[in-house]
Order: sequence, then C-alpha cells, then structure tokens
Amino acid sequence: MVGVAYDCLLNPQGAVRLTFENALSKVSDLAAFDGKDWGAIDLFRKFLYDDGGLSQVPVLNPSSIARLKSNTLVRFRGMIQDMLGNELYVGMYKDGETWRTNKFGDYFQFPMATGSSPDMRVWERRLLYCVPVPGQNSWIEYSSESLLNPSSISSSPQREKRHREDDTAMDDIDMQVTNEEVQASTSNKKMREDGITSNSSNLGDTPTADIGSATSVLPYFDRNSLPCLVKIYDSPESDLKLNDVFEFIGVLTFDPEFSVDKNVDNDILGYLGDDDTQTQMPPTKVPRLHCLIHKKLSNQDFISGSPTLELKSHLVKEIRETLLRHLTTILGNDGVAANLMLLHLLSKVHARVDSTAVGKLSLNLTCFNKETLSVYGLRLNLALKNLLPFTHCVPLTVDYLNKIPLAPKKNYQTNRLASGILQLAEGSHLTIDETQLQEGRLNPIGLENARVLQSLLEHQKVEYDFTYYKMDMPADIQLLVLSEGKSNILPADLVLPFRPLSVDAAQDVEIEVLQSWRWYLATMRSLSHSITQEMQKVVEDDLVAARQADRSLGSLDFSRFLTMGRLVSLSFGETTLTLEHWQMAKELERLRKERL
Repeated sequence: MVGVAYDCLLNPQGAVRLTFENALSKVSDLAAFDGKDWGAIDLFRKFLYDDGGLSQVPVLNPSSIARLKSNTLVRFRGMIQDMLGNELYVGMYKDGETWRTNKFGDYFQFPMATGSSPDMRVWERRLLYCVPVPGQNSWIEYSSESLLNPSSISSSPQREKRHREDDTAMDDIDMQVTNEEVQASTSNKKMREDGITSNSSNLGDTPTADIGSATSVLPYFDRNSLPCLVKIYDSPESDLKLNDVFEFIGVLTFDPEFSVDKNVDNDILGYLGDDDTQTQMPPTKVPRLHCLIHKKLSNQDFISGSPTLELKSHLVKEIRETLLRHLTTILGNDGVAANLMLLHLLSKVHARVDSTAVGKLSLNLTCFNKETLSVYGLRLNLALKNLLPFTHCVPLTVDYLNKIPLAPKKNYQTNRLASGILQLAEGSHLTIDETQLQEGRLNPIGLENARVLQSLLEHQKVEYDFTYYKMDMPADIQLLVLSEGKSNILPADLVLPFRPLSVDAAQDVEIEVLQSWRWYLATMRSLSHSITQEMQKVVEDDLVAARQADRSLGSLDFSRFLTMGRLVSLSFGETTLTLEHWQMAKELERLRKERL
C-alpha cells in the first residue's frame, strides 16, 4: 500500500480498501458486497464536496497525462462516444485468511485458478469509451496548471526526461505556429475577444489528422484530444447514455511503459473480459479511469470562468442589448439577421411530439458568396467560437459528401462504433457552409449523407448505422446554413436573405463582457417557459387570422411562430409569453417575409 490509507487524493484505492475492511467486519454474508457500494462513495463525496477536495483533484487531459501518477484521483470531462458493454473482473479475493478487494483497480499480483473459486468473487463493471466533447472551444478548457496538485505529479527520472523532451517539442511546435501567424495577413484579426484569430477563407475546421503524431504530448496522443476508457461501477444503465457529457471522478490507471506478458493468463491479473479491449485500447495508450462519482453536464457547467450573475430583469436586458448590438455589427448592421441569430442561438429542443422536435430553430442565411463569406462568414464563425462551448463548421461540397459517412457506423470487426461528424453532444452548434457546393453527382455515400443531414435539420435525429439495422438517435444541435440561394438539401425553419449595410470591423470585446454573453446564452437557453390561458387565446386568434390570410400555412409554421415567441421572451429572461414579446416575434416574421 502506497501513501496514507486515509488520503483520498493520493491513495484513493487505500481509502477504498479501508472502507471495505470496515464494512467486512460488520457483515457475514459476502453476497452483500455484490454490485453494491459499501461506503466508499460516501467517503469520497464527503471529501470532494463537504471538505472542499474537488478543487484539489487534477484534471486528466493531454497536458497533464505525462505528469500524473497512476492510482491517484483525477477528473475527466468528456462525451460518451461508445459503450463497450460489460467486463467481468475479480472484485474480491482471499489472500491467505484475509478477504481483499480489487474494486476501482486493474491489476494485482496474486495468482488464482482459472474459473470460479470459493476464494474469489467475480463482479461486473461497464466500459465507456469517452472523448473530449467534439468541437470544444479552447476557452472552456480547464486551467490545468492551476488545478494540478504538485503531490499528484510523477517525478521519476524517466518521466522527467520525457517531460523535458515533450516540452521542448511542444515549444518548437508553438514557435512554428507563431511564425506562421506573424507572416499571415492581419486583415481579419480585429475581433480578438479571446485571443482566437482566423486567417482562412474557408469556414471549415482545419484537418489535423496528418499532424496528430507531431503535436502529441505522449506518442499516442493528439495534443488537443485525449480518449479515456471509463469503468463504471454499481450504476444503473439508464444513468449514462451515448453522447451524454459527464464529469467522471475516479482512480487513474495508466503507464505508457507498462507491459503485460502475453503468456500470462488474464485471470491471474484479475481481468476476465474480452481481449479486444486490451488489444485495441491497451493501457499503454488509453488511460483508464475507475469511476467513483459521475455527474451529467450541461452547457452551463462549462461556463465556470464566467461571473456568477443573478437572473435580474434589468441585468438580462442590458446583456441582451450589448450582445444584440455586437451580433448586428458582426453581420454588417443587418438588424433582422442579428435578431434572428439571437433567437437561433437560444433555441433548444424542449419536447418531442410524434416526429416533431419542439423548440428547434434552424436558420438559413442566403445571399452569401465567396466575397461576403470571407468577411461576414469568418466574423460570424469566430464570434460563435467565442460565445458557445461546442461549435463545428462543415464545408459542404459534393466531394465532401461522397467521401465518408457523416453518421456513426458500427464496425463489427473491431466491435467498435466508428464515430462520424454528426456524433455531437447536446447543445452543440453546427454551421453548414453551402457556398462551395457546385453541380456534381452524389454517390451512395453522398446520397445517404444528404439524407442524414436533412433528418438532423428537420427532426433533430441522427440515424446510426448498425449494418443489420439502423437506429434514430435523438439530437439537439443548433444548425446554421450559409448559402447563395435557399438550400435545397437543408430546408431550415427560417430562411433570410442576408443584407449587410456596412463592412465596419467589430470592436475588441473585454473578457468580462464576453463572459457575461456566454452566461446569458447558456442560462436563458436553460429556462423553462409557459403560456398563460389569456395569451394562449391571443396566440390562437392570431394564428387563425394568419391562416385565413395565407392558406399555405400549416402546423409546422404555427409551431415555428410559437417557438419564435417563446425565444423572444426567453431572450429577455421572461419565462411566460407576454403580449409585447409576441408582437415582437410577429414583427420579426413580417420583416423576414418582406425579403423573400
């Protein structure tokens, strides 16, 4: 046993064993331990939340992995990208006359006979393959330097040498990037906000597959991405779902220099699972986290750097006004586009009725060409990256559609879910750049991708391909389409011809203001909303009148009107629809239709 038994941070397994020994002394039936917690979780909850230990727990990420000691307490934020099923392991075993536990750990050195034995108890744990949230923007990342506890950092000579080599390599890479930025044009660098600049004329995310090995802290990690195999104990399956975002706190087991003799039976190591996981994701490449506590996260949980603001009407209105003014400037003083953009950024699927995702509000800004895209498109893309936690931009071309499936597909040879671009976390924002789309023939992959995109936009569902069957997975993705004319592939809820009036550059934004905008968007989006009986009657009368004036209006149009009214109210921090806000929504719709 290393360290102090009571030390939850540096020796969490020691703390687990202590609670196990205490519980063992009070029970006679060993079956009482099967699939149950014996008090270890309560001990860690007290340490983390009652005693203020959470701030001391280091974060597992590409920057910290080389410095963290194995078998210490860490936390990891990520999206569940694949669910690998259950794994059998030896949870209890007899060492002489003493029962010991292997829970929340990987290996131990006591040889055991293969199969069942009265001297051991086989338990089960779930395996989740987790990754950093796709599209996660840099401003929401942990400050790893401030959160790293010095005592949890490894200081072995070999690791220190590797650290120095890695840091040198990283410095060289950073210097190369800096040199490129110095040589790049500064014409599009006015809006810095968070220190992020973009000089590309293409809105699509820059491919990084070819440079991953050059930028990794350790040989197998991209510097911007670190997968983690999370092992879940004693938790109902309904608690964790595919694509959910969680913070996992648990015991890290990882050593890039660790090797297992292939001639040694897995049973001797206390592991009875499938060899595929060990082969495809060996502990030398993918760290393990034996989860003690997990918590589902929303967009609000990623606004930790923002000030804690009270939900006061005057404060919300003030923030709304400054954000709307900023969006208006970004969009060339097109006030209608800015107002609709604000509603779009506040939209969220809050209910599902049959095949209708209630609350979504996709937006298609038309009249974009290469020139306007290089100015307003880049500004907008940068603004979204600075405002929202998770953003993506896809350059839609025939070649892009024809290459690889956008939806996840099960690979039965590896028994893994091959992720696609559209496997996104709830609350992500996706910008589709259609300005590069030209005439061409779609192959079967392209046709399927177009259909999957359309299903996401219309129904907020992504069809996952399991070869023998397909399954619709619910989504909640904000979709923005930039195109020359009205998109034929992606029929958005709102279509607006973009009419900029100026090319004035956006002013620099103070970080405190930027943080308040982030707080505003995340908080207003999370509010519940209702309509009083009086307002319901007003809305019904207006919808009847609209139907009489335009017989082409249908149920989807009425649903969109209600969504716009609801979002206008939420933009002011109001949780019930008022006549004033309903009138504002109607006026916005009138101004939009004038341009069509």
